[in-house]
Amino acid sequence: MRSLPRRPFKVWLESRPDKSVIRALSFVGAWFAATGLRAQGVDEFERPPIGYSVTEAKDAVTVLEGRIASGTLKLPVGDDREVVRLLLREFSISEASQLLVFSQTSFQNDRIRPQHPRALYFNDNTYVGWVPGGLVEIATIDPHLGPVFYTFDPSATRPRSGPDGIPQNATTHFRRESDCLRCHGTFVRDIPALFARSVLVDSVGRPTGTLGGKLVDPTTPWSERWGGWYVTGTHGRARHRGNIIPIDGAELTAAERDRGANATDLKPFVDLSNYLAPGSDLVALLVFEHQLAVHNAITQAGHHTRRMLYYQQGVQRGLGEPVTTEPVYESTQRAVAAAAQDLLDALLSKDEVPLPEGGVDGNPAFRSAFEQRGRRTKDGFSLSQLDLKTRVFRYRCSPLIYHDSFTALPTSLKSVVFRRLKTVLNSLEADARYTYLQPGERRLLRDILRETLPEYAAVDL
Repeated sequence: MRSLPRRPFKVWLESRPDKSVIRALSFVGAWFAATGLRAQGVDEFERPPIGYSVTEAKDAVTVLEGRIASGTLKLPVGDDREVVRLLLREFSISEASQLLVFSQTSFQNDRIRPQHPRALYFNDNTYVGWVPGGLVEIATIDPHLGPVFYTFDPSATRPRSGPDGIPQNATTHFRRESDCLRCHGTFVRDIPALFARSVLVDSVGRPTGTLGGKLVDPTTPWSERWGGWYVTGTHGRARHRGNIIPIDGAELTAAERDRGANATDLKPFVDLSNYLAPGSDLVALLVFEHQLAVHNAITQAGHHTRRMLYYQQGVQRGLGEPVTTEPVYESTQRAVAAAAQDLLDALLSKDEVPLPEGGVDGNPAFRSAFEQRGRRTKDGFSLSQLDLKTRVFRYRCSPLIYHDSFTALPTSLKSVVFRRLKTVLNSLEADARYTYLQPGERRLLRDILRETLPEYAAVDL
């Protein structure tokens, strides 16, 4: 194989009559880097241009911590539940969003068991986990970094006495947790991610069988969902893995699945008197899984596009070309187009598993809280409206298209997503990828987006 000449790269480069060869070679290296291959054990998201751990986050926690530090917000002293309740209010999270997981799949494993599950609460921006007697775990979305992970100790709000017996001020610091990346930085490729797992557990909640179980998203069959979770709500004849601890950690039998199905009261399974809500809502679980998938798709598309543009700019500097913020090389354009396609699939609920025959039902308080947060047209239509008969959302374009993390995506990526979305909704192509979106639904989606999302409305085909 012919080696490069032993002289300075710039001199050799300028001697080449055709720089396209060099550009192609440069993009071979860029492709390997941008598709997530790790060098020297460093996660791709830790390297430029993302620099995940060294970049100061701008998220809901940093805003809240600023209010606490300034004294404009006082946390209650004493009862941990009241501290958690106040945090949920400050994050605008409904207590009705409560989900309960009893598998030991958190760093607080020593506190979690079927009789003492971990509670999760969420909205479209922030996810709060809490084990009574333990820490509060928070994942909140930074528009550029993706999810950022924190812990908060509710007991730290209580005054403590120093060595000399003099009372000390309570600590109210949210700690950014790098340890969370040991799981959240590995289970979804190349990004810090949010995910839910369905696992078979033993009598104390330890996962059995294949380590880590199955990652759950809207495409997961019902029969494989919610192992290690409590589930309240009705779902007809469909069966899942929730509510039951299998004998010896083996696969659930049909009788066990029947016993865990259509539970509207968890009293036969667990005492929830120490929690904020009485259930673990089925509808909230479905929305939760949708949001995790779309948040990850936004993070992945944003990181990938920013990396490709960063590598393109490095090549442009090396070649002495103008440095651009738009994809100008064919390799970059293809990478951005692929990222846009994956993101659009997630936004449009492609391959979502249909709901069980007869639909599902859950806690009306969660449904009301969720639907009220959505943007509405003057006629009252909203992407946050739920269907729950044959699918989760009435109009299958994710309300996370309004999220700050989507808004902050590189303009070149968003323009591809919006043009492709407009083409699909206007039925201007023969592509069979989105044939599940019927003409009436496409028309309503088009009208909702045109009225509620000016950036979409401004895009020309």
